[in-house]
Amino acid sequence: MTSKPIRDQETDGLLTPKNAALVIIDYQPVQVNSIDSMDRQLLVNNVVGLAKIGRTYGLPIVHSTVNVATGLNKPAIPQLRKVLDDLPTYDRTSINAWEDQEFVDAVEATGRRKLIMAALWTEACLTFPTYDALHEGYEVYPVVDAVGGTSLTAHETALRRMEQAGAQLITWTQLLCELQRDWSRKETADQFMKLFIETGGTAGLQFASERDQA
Repeated sequence: MTSKPIRDQETDGLLTPKNAALVIIDYQPVQVNSIDSMDRQLLVNNVVGLAKIGRTYGLPIVHSTVNVATGLNKPAIPQLRKVLDDLPTYDRTSINAWEDQEFVDAVEATGRRKLIMAALWTEACLTFPTYDALHEGYEVYPVVDAVGGTSLTAHETALRRMEQAGAQLITWTQLLCELQRDWSRKETADQFMKLFIETGGTAGLQFASERDQA
């Protein structure tokens, strides 16, 4: 079997390490502890895995928090800070990150028009910047299993609203496969398996075992 030549990663219609940026917003203790749409530990595991995917594939990452400088909120959860701590964090007071100029400047500075986005809560801090980014001509890919809302209804309603506005919903597994695309890309193939096992848990281990036996 022979793969076709790798397509131009800057003009590819699918997500690639060269045409996408990762945006992570408000994974702070208060927000995480208020999530009621999915298991909170799974949420943390998935967003940390998402951040590791971004680092592995060299995506520009824009990380934002809310109300840390004012003293009203804590910094990002330590599991996420461990992955992102060498990157700048854009703290703000606005619920909608797109209404913070430093945040928007950081997104624009990536030079990417495809934004992979995760935020807490789905119904506010994810929906609002997604809508504004779409309005400004960006393609936005909310990572549905790395985000959460204050209720399942709030989460699912927000996903529907974003999708109706033009957002393209994605999961962390789909993102990982889309960035890797071909096992012949040896520079990230081993890390792909490590990330899938770490984030996918028993499902990842089963997949790895079946792949090794094939």
